Amino acid sequence: MANKSVFATIAGKLLPPADARNHEGAQAYRPSPEQALAQLAATGTFNATFYAEPREQLDEMLKLAWQVEPGFLARTAVHAFEQGFMKDMPILLLAVLSCMQGDEFNRAFGRIVRNGKMLRNFVQVMRSGATGRKSLGTRPKRLVQAWLEHAADFEIMRAAVGNDPSLADVIKMVHPKPKSASHEALYGYLIGKPHDVAALPEVVKSFEAFKRDPSLPVPAVPFQMLTSMSLTPAHWVQVAQTAGWQMLRQNLNTFARNGVFKVEGFAEKLAARLRNPEEIRRARVFPYQLMVAFTMADAEVPGVVKDALQDAMEIALGNVPQVDGNVVVCPDVSGSMSSPATGYRKDATSVVRCIDVAALVAAAMLRRNPTARVLPFENDVVDIHLNARDTVMTNAAKLAAIGGGGTNCSAPLARLVREKAKVDLVVFVSDNQSWVDATAHAHQGTATMQEWRKLKALNSEAKLVCVDIQPSTTTQAKPQVDILNVGGFSDRVFDVVGTMLTSNGDPDHWVRTIEAVEL
Repeated sequence: MANKSVFATIAGKLLPPADARNHEGAQAYRPSPEQALAQLAATGTFNATFYAEPREQLDEMLKLAWQVEPGFLARTAVHAFEQGFMKDMPILLLAVLSCMQGDEFNRAFGRIVRNGKMLRNFVQVMRSGATGRKSLGTRPKRLVQAWLEHAADFEIMRAAVGNDPSLADVIKMVHPKPKSASHEALYGYLIGKPHDVAALPEVVKSFEAFKRDPSLPVPAVPFQMLTSMSLTPAHWVQVAQTAGWQMLRQNLNTFARNGVFKVEGFAEKLAARLRNPEEIRRARVFPYQLMVAFTMADAEVPGVVKDALQDAMEIALGNVPQVDGNVVVCPDVSGSMSSPATGYRKDATSVVRCIDVAALVAAAMLRRNPTARVLPFENDVVDIHLNARDTVMTNAAKLAAIGGGGTNCSAPLARLVREKAKVDLVVFVSDNQSWVDATAHAHQGTATMQEWRKLKALNSEAKLVCVDIQPSTTTQAKPQVDILNVGGFSDRVFDVVGTMLTSNGDPDHWVRTIEAVEL
């Protein structure tokens, strides 16, 4: 009989050798600069996480940004904003791009700086010195001027919400040329300079009139401009009645604090809007956004409103792919997953943890694919019974309640191998910092790759998607024709899973997706 240990060693050599160490010091794989940039751009938050400090993330992004071509950097920034729904990361990449030769910066600017908040964020990053300079420079200044000169009056008023820098600071900095008398008056109004009151836009006139006489209708300005005033519950009802769907979702606690739900019948009216299928589709609502709203809703938010969020979740699940075949979802429920999904932020840390996000992905996949298996793992697989007919919120809560233990990414794969399970798609949702299963020798590859190779011997067409929901530059599974690594915890994860099934085995599919972005 052949010596099993010898042939096991040979089989291990066929695996790609580990070429990096993760934050726990265990074997891992290092992606190419393009792959790493694509992943971090979709998941980086510049806040402290369980494993990384903000400065560490910033330094890593700056290093990667200068290792790729300006065209790829510009496309990554646009993709992170338009498809990843990120804010700080695209702005940082845009600021780096402004220091590079070529017209990529000009072409990307208008795709990313779409509103006043992003404009102020861009100016803040440029002046911070994070990218090597503390002034705007000629090209950035010209584009900031152009944004102010072409923005509508209401958009400029919306941009006036916020500080550091304030919009007034930006106006004083770049000196935009007013395109009309109303713009000239508006600039003067915002920076506290003499101006023609009669030429002010109507939105400003109605705001100033309301400040003098609160009996007038609530003006159509950002509600943040009204919060310093003594608004009555009736005023807040007016604000809620004219608010967009996303604004309603984001401000349920604000409405509760200001007595909106004490107005008879209004909670039911607001709930009806939240569960309205047409409004949900028009607002492009995703499950993660609804989970955040549901998790953050205070006790003062009525049950009928919270129930409406669960109803909206069922409608929003239209984005979650239905997969033919045998699906296995593996959410990481280890101790490190208890950290906030967007990192620790002073006075603004999210109550949504990484484990909540992993649980959401698993519960959503189960809801759309009732025959799917869910194998949560920490040191080993944790056995749990989930009913596919239960709501996503219910199953997500069950999974998130596990928590604790070390990280062993290979455990679910090892169980599937022992069972000789039939598998078509395996989806991991983790921070990828596996260490319990660390192997002794890097040349043998990670334990995850070893177990995946065994599972592939049983299921030759199987595919693996590894979702990393925390910023990292290492992976446990090396990208290849049947393995896709993706960074980010936004709802685009569901699109990625669906796309993997039609990617024709492209290990750089995520990079190709970014390269396909038109500037």
